[in-house]
Amino acid sequence: MGVVHRIAICPGSYDPVTLGHVDIFRRAAALADELVVAIFHNPDKAGTFSVRQRMGFIEQTTADLPWVRVEQYHGRLLVDVAREIGAGLIVKGLRGGTDFDYELPMALMNRHLTGVETVFLPGDPRFQHVSSSLVKQVAGLGGDVSGLVPDPVRDALAGLSA
Repeated sequence: MGVVHRIAICPGSYDPVTLGHVDIFRRAAALADELVVAIFHNPDKAGTFSVRQRMGFIEQTTADLPWVRVEQYHGRLLVDVAREIGAGLIVKGLRGGTDFDYELPMALMNRHLTGVETVFLPGDPRFQHVSSSLVKQVAGLGGDVSGLVPDPVRDALAGLSA
């Protein structure tokens, strides 16, 4: 019997990445031999940060985890990407019941389409109120988002509202 290399994928737009996301990345990385943080984006939709910037923020924040890599995708089904990279596991973080209600149908569809399982990790309660959109709104109005996003993201957001 050969050695199995377990790959997990953690998909999202991450515009911007928050400390809640980073908590999930770190915990998901413990579940597999390799974690792919997959940035899914719509190239027709302008984000707050470019995909390249988002990738950089995540790479900086996970630099101490050599088995984590960041990739970008667009116009593709998550399950097709998972199959292409050999991921046998999709990892999603949940802040609460609303997230579960939103994510469960997608997890069931993904399993129906390809048999790939989704694992839900409960988010750290310290970040239950944190979302990328709320962080952008607060920062855009001059609020301090320290402790909610990695420092490079905080600094970049402050530069946008200056």
